[in-house]
Amino acid sequence: CHDLQMTQKALCCKGPPPARPEYDLVCIGLTGSGKTSLLSKLCSESPEEVVSTTGFNIKAVPFQNAILNVKELGGADNIRKYWSRYYQGSQGVIFVLDSASSEDDLETARNELHSALQHPQLCTLPFLILANHQDKPAARSVQEKLKDVSSYFSHLF
Repeated sequence: CHDLQMTQKALCCKGPPPARPEYDLVCIGLTGSGKTSLLSKLCSESPEEVVSTTGFNIKAVPFQNAILNVKELGGADNIRKYWSRYYQGSQGVIFVLDSASSEDDLETARNELHSALQHPQLCTLPFLILANHQDKPAARSVQEKLKDVSSYFSHLF
């Protein structure tokens, strides 16, 4: 009977679960690329409540084995110049690209991506480049995006 009580105590009273590791990420991209929608989707929030970010937004995105603390930075021209002020402490970068954007916006996004890849606080971090809006008729293919990105990387090495 004592062994049964000890077993039951061990099963029901083993204490709080171990803490999940937390990782701090920064999420950047031009206005309308889908950063806010992406984070809302990951947090299981209603898409009807999505409002474009004008400054910055922080969300804790829970996964089974980790929590991602994501700083989403607004993508407007007057805000992008302040992005680097929010890079400190980041452990990874999510760059969201609008696949259906105009050539001018695509060029701006390409330049912002290049700046981020070269920034001293980000250049050694893992990057996720998300080609969003693939469902839109004007979307460029992932192969086109990869060609653009790989041509940039070939200049680095």
